Amino acid sequence: MPTSIELTPLMMREIIMDHYSSPRHKLSPDDKGYLSIHSSSVNCIDDIDVYLKEENGIIVDARWTGTACAISTASTDIICDLLIGKSKEEALSIIAEYKKMLNEEDYDASVLEEALAFANTSKQASRIHCASIGWDAFKEILEGHSHEEK
Repeated sequence: MPTSIELTPLMMREIIMDHYSSPRHKLSPDDKGYLSIHSSSVNCIDDIDVYLKEENGIIVDARWTGTACAISTASTDIICDLLIGKSKEEALSIIAEYKKMLNEEDYDASVLEEALAFANTSKQASRIHCASIGWDAFKEILEGHSHEEK
């Protein structure tokens, strides 16, 4: 499965708690030009909006707002880190590798960085949705399904 980086359970917990307690990308858009989409969960408190800004084929900003559990908060914040500076194709590839990891399929760990903290999420099926809500929302935007431009 993983091709490189191995994280201990303690390291995974620390990454998740760091992004949960101090999310870096939990911000409303500060100007126009952001594509956005709303996503929520019937099984958890997750109720978020994600925002993506692209210029010249490169993602220049990714943000999110709303209420989310620790897993959703951390995973959504981490995908923002991973998307900034990437092309649409690179971003979709990263999302695909993350989804493979969550589904216990072979995946390329080298592109996931801190998202590897969710490698054991498949052991708790009820948390898979929490770990992927932001990822699925960004994928919808990247595939052209955004609902509005802010």
